[in-house]
Amino acid sequence: MKLKEIERTAVQAWSPANNHPIYLATGTSAQQLDASFSTNANLEIFEVDFRDPSLDMKQKGALPASNRFHKLIWGSFGNGSAEPSGVLIGGGDNGVLTMYSVQRILASKGDPVIAQTEKHSGPVRALDFNPFQSNLLASGANDSEIFIWDLNNFSVPMTPGTKSQPHEDISVVSWNRQVQHILSSAHPSGKAVVWDLRKNEPIIKVSDHSNRMHCSGMAWHPEVATQLVLSSEDDRLPVIQIWDLRFATSPLSQLEGHTRGVLAVSWCQADPELLLSSAKDNRILCWNPSMGEVVYELPIRSQWCFDVQWCPRNPSVFSAATFDGWINIYSVMGGNLEAQQKTQADKISSSFNNLDPFGTGQSLPPLQVPEQVTQTTLIPPLKKPPKWIRRPVGVSFAFGGKLITFGHTKAPAQQMQQTYPHQVFISQVTTETEFLLRSKELQMALQSGNLLDYCQGKIQTAKLPFEENLWNFLKVNLEQESRTKLLKLLGYSKEDLQKKIASCLSNGIPDKQPLPEAGDKNAAPDQLLMNSSDDVAAVSSSSAFFDNLIPQNMSTLEIPVTEDTDGLISQALLLGNFEGAVELCMRAERFADAIILAIAGGDNLLKETQKRYFAKQKTNLSVLLSSIVQQNWQDIVCTCDLQSWKEALAILLTYSRHEDYTQLCDMLGARLESEGDAALSSDACLCYISSGNVERLVECWVKNHETSSPLALQDLIEKVMVLSRSIEMLRGTAGPAPGPVLAERITQYANLLASQGCLAAAMNYLPSSSKELLIEQLRDRLFHAQGENVGDQQPPPFPFARVNVGVIKPTAAKGGPALEGAAHKAGPRHPEKPNYQSFAPSAPSQPSVPSLFPPQPVPAMSVTPHHVVPPQASTGPPASVYSRGHPYPQYNVGLNPATVSGPAQESWSDPSTGRGGLQKKKLPEKFTPLAPITAPVMGLPAEPQGIHPQLSRLQESGQSPPGAPKEGSLQYHQLPGESIERKELPPEHQALKATFEGLVQRCSAVATDPKTRRKLEDALQRLECLYEKLREQALSPAILMGLHEIARCIEAKNYPQGLLVHTQVVSSSSFSEVSGFMPILKVLMTIAGKLNV
Repeated sequence: MKLKEIERTAVQAWSPANNHPIYLATGTSAQQLDASFSTNANLEIFEVDFRDPSLDMKQKGALPASNRFHKLIWGSFGNGSAEPSGVLIGGGDNGVLTMYSVQRILASKGDPVIAQTEKHSGPVRALDFNPFQSNLLASGANDSEIFIWDLNNFSVPMTPGTKSQPHEDISVVSWNRQVQHILSSAHPSGKAVVWDLRKNEPIIKVSDHSNRMHCSGMAWHPEVATQLVLSSEDDRLPVIQIWDLRFATSPLSQLEGHTRGVLAVSWCQADPELLLSSAKDNRILCWNPSMGEVVYELPIRSQWCFDVQWCPRNPSVFSAATFDGWINIYSVMGGNLEAQQKTQADKISSSFNNLDPFGTGQSLPPLQVPEQVTQTTLIPPLKKPPKWIRRPVGVSFAFGGKLITFGHTKAPAQQMQQTYPHQVFISQVTTETEFLLRSKELQMALQSGNLLDYCQGKIQTAKLPFEENLWNFLKVNLEQESRTKLLKLLGYSKEDLQKKIASCLSNGIPDKQPLPEAGDKNAAPDQLLMNSSDDVAAVSSSSAFFDNLIPQNMSTLEIPVTEDTDGLISQALLLGNFEGAVELCMRAERFADAIILAIAGGDNLLKETQKRYFAKQKTNLSVLLSSIVQQNWQDIVCTCDLQSWKEALAILLTYSRHEDYTQLCDMLGARLESEGDAALSSDACLCYISSGNVERLVECWVKNHETSSPLALQDLIEKVMVLSRSIEMLRGTAGPAPGPVLAERITQYANLLASQGCLAAAMNYLPSSSKELLIEQLRDRLFHAQGENVGDQQPPPFPFARVNVGVIKPTAAKGGPALEGAAHKAGPRHPEKPNYQSFAPSAPSQPSVPSLFPPQPVPAMSVTPHHVVPPQASTGPPASVYSRGHPYPQYNVGLNPATVSGPAQESWSDPSTGRGGLQKKKLPEKFTPLAPITAPVMGLPAEPQGIHPQLSRLQESGQSPPGAPKEGSLQYHQLPGESIERKELPPEHQALKATFEGLVQRCSAVATDPKTRRKLEDALQRLECLYEKLREQALSPAILMGLHEIARCIEAKNYPQGLLVHTQVVSSSSFSEVSGFMPILKVLMTIAGKLNV
């Protein structure tokens, strides 16, 4: 777009790249007259300030000149010393060459003319500064006259050698940009001479053999020392020739885009792929010389542009001088001229300030600027970013621990049109070596099932007592009789207890208890029962032994019936009143008698007696006895001192039932978490391990331990996986699906593994039974990130919701029966066509390759309230359109749903249509019609009747195809269902289907243009024609070979080569044989090339 402009009939020169601010010098052009026929000459310097939005440039200096200028250049000679802004050299008529001081012109002090010479004969049209030595200047004039000037001694020039023959004008001189002693000159005859100043002779001459080159411009390649361009002013040959001196017999290539002679060329020093040219066809083009294509074109002007120059300091800017007396400055980065036009209008309005400038008593109306179509159009920028804004290097991390890097490699200075591939390096980054080592050990233990040794190793390497204790608990969970072993871990062993009891009985308690004195008679029987071992050994026979047990001299039984406690108890027993007897004993605090009587009175009385006993006895031991006798384990869990949590857990291990044990352990762990300190809160993990509650274990662990670092997360996952595996081993089934806390940690762990490149291992840690969104999304991403390494694994369910974008109201169209009839006729011919159904599938089929788009419930289309099949009536499996997947939601933008009415609606909602027949289904008696669909159906093509293209036009006009029955005359429910079995695709051609459909999916994932998306949806249907021919083996070997070659090009993303192969196949094959599928392959490769997928 245009940035600045100035009205001058002049030649131009930019300030050197090291000068700031940027200046533009103009000198009145020779051989051009304005309307006043003035012959005056001026040299002016303007400041180019891009911060100012206006198009004007500020004049910073001006000088009347004695001669008009044929050429003007600005060099950096003397920059930083005597001439800080450099010097201007002007070539005029009669061989005049003048050197000006820029600093003096800007300051308007002193004589700006440093030196002047008239050594040349004729006008000086060619000037150039040496890019390596700023004091060397080359000039050219008539009669093949070329001088090399040393600005330190401007009076005596040197020549590069003898004049070339025949003598002719010098139109251009140019120093080589890589070799400082090489100079070239160009002549109007089309000849270019290359001079070596070390030898003072021409070393090579290049010229076009057509003798139609009238050379108007020349430029050396900024980077390749042996290449240059020549432009032709001849209208018969308006070309730009690219020459390489290593092959100087003919041009390397020609740029043909102008329709009339080229007047000027300028090669961008910041980017060799940008070459400006202006011609007599009023066009200014920017070329990519290596590709031979136009990458930017300026809007056509009304006058020729005789000079174009790149700005040395700002490489995106260039200036153009035209014969209509304007010098314009443009940018190749694009823009909109409308903003500039509005700025100009605002300036005009602000000048009058909306007052009454003409004294009419009325303020000015708003300025109405007439619309100009050519001025309001958007000017596109370059087709690709220029070199100075391209990233020289780049780096980005990708999923799976991949590091993507690229860098510009310097291409060898060879043929210009050769393109060099940009290399992108993909490397695997591993940062957590210890984490990966421990993760690998865990995976090996889980795969081998040898978790006992794994736990034992963890116990041996544990640094903290709590860690050792925790792994002991986990190890016991993997063993048989885990409850007994858990009791041992808590410090309670049956064997040790027996030894303690025996020791206590033998040492602390006498063998014989003293009996209450009741007379010798009462003591005798007891003494008989405790005879010495010698007396017992004396009894020889068993009968004598039992006879010996009968007590002798027993006293007579006396039953008291007095009114005291004993008498009342006796009377109650005589009448069988155990409740009264127990009540009397309890009141007299004869608890032993009460318990014995309650045993005889039955279970209910015993329980009531025990309850009353424990209510009166309030010791620590009695509370324990009460809970054990009454099996009230929940009271122990809820009321025990938290410091005695091990004893409470031991009681649960010993007495509680298996079905209650898990819940009671969780309750105890919850108390430790909520009421205990940090140490007790950590001990809650042992309770959760005992109960096998993985989710609560993770919650407790996360509260008390840090899990942000990889190794800390590895600690947690090790315990989780061992506990989960122990539950599976003991119960024989997988544990419950992980909750949100566990799902978050497993997802974090799997992500960490994936970032280190272990995609398969990360996939194994994600439970397949989980419905947590985080796990489902990561599983889907890992599955597709592995590519072909997934083997025969079934693809995971699609974790994203489908969204229809762009609401378009469906309209009922006429000719419904005709459409349905056509669809019915086409059914048997193309049974493999995807069946777009409007019901919720009950059993979607799973393809053997990753499926990105598994069937999803789609709202039923309803245009008319009758003849609509409810979703519940559909039982057949839906046909899946896609065979490969991509883990991101797809959007259908702006697709019109099918516009059908009446019976035609059923052909879309009846699943039997996919099998070739149409069957009408009965509606329920009380059926409420579904609401009309207000968004496009996913995957529905814009033209569902693609088999018969004429149907679309007939349907819009309300007509039926010739010979079709009238509306309402068809009875579809009488048509029998026809089953057509689809053949399998030959194994050798299955790669074709995977490649082509994979390309469609990659394009669909990035395409945003509705037109492109419709083409891609249509491509899936048209490819079915190819698959059908492959099934029937109806293609020739040459076509098959070409298709496989195209598939290889697609896999390598070499789409230009694929298009060449496509052209060869089409040109050498029968049109009828390939017309059904080859056009869509070309469309696909073209779209893929544009989308760069």
